[in-house]
Amino acid sequence: MSEVTRSTVFFPGAGSFGSEFRLLVDALGPAAWLVKYPGRYGRDSGVPAESFDAVVRACTDQIATRALDRPLLFGHSFGAYVAYATVSRLQEAGTGVSALVAAGACAPGRLEVSDRATGTPSDAAAYLDSVDPSALAGAPSDDWREVVVETAVQDLRLLRQFDAASSTGVHCPILAVRGAADPLTSDSGLGEWAHFTDGVFSLRVFPGGHSDFLRSPACTSWVREVRDGLD
Repeated sequence: MSEVTRSTVFFPGAGSFGSEFRLLVDALGPAAWLVKYPGRYGRDSGVPAESFDAVVRACTDQIATRALDRPLLFGHSFGAYVAYATVSRLQEAGTGVSALVAAGACAPGRLEVSDRATGTPSDAAAYLDSVDPSALAGAPSDDWREVVVETAVQDLRLLRQFDAASSTGVHCPILAVRGAADPLTSDSGLGEWAHFTDGVFSLRVFPGGHSDFLRSPACTSWVREVRDGLD
């Protein structure tokens, strides 16, 4: 590996502002950063996207603007599909990616978006609590909880536009990872990511649920080893 630390780009899950990656970003240092979904982080990030493709374009532009040298892309849940689509778009533009980590997300061919997740605010909140209790438990106020729920509904409605069948796959390695108690994923569901790359595929399972495993020391050590071991 070169003396310059490889950049690691994180793609948050539905409704998330990146809190699931806070410890990982801190541990990996200044070369690790979060993409900003349109409209997610205030006026400077524009208005919310009206399509899944618009989200992908925005993420691709952020990476292209930084002229990164074969970054590692790490997406969680909704973010895994955005990251995968971003890799495809970067490939088309001739920009290389060293690897894709798809966390807490079954392969695109197994993607299903629950009607509860995109329904009324109360339905969506109940859905989030059932699949990832930490998503709303850490909200500092009721107003912020409402923002998370509303944002998650918007993200998941856009995710329904993602057409896995239109993808030709990616050329970089895909490393799929999940929490053993995650109700949204399975080993077989993650295993099908192998069909979406002509590169190396691997599957890793950590103790934990949908997102809390990302905050574990074991996951941090694994991500650092992955990043440092890439060609």
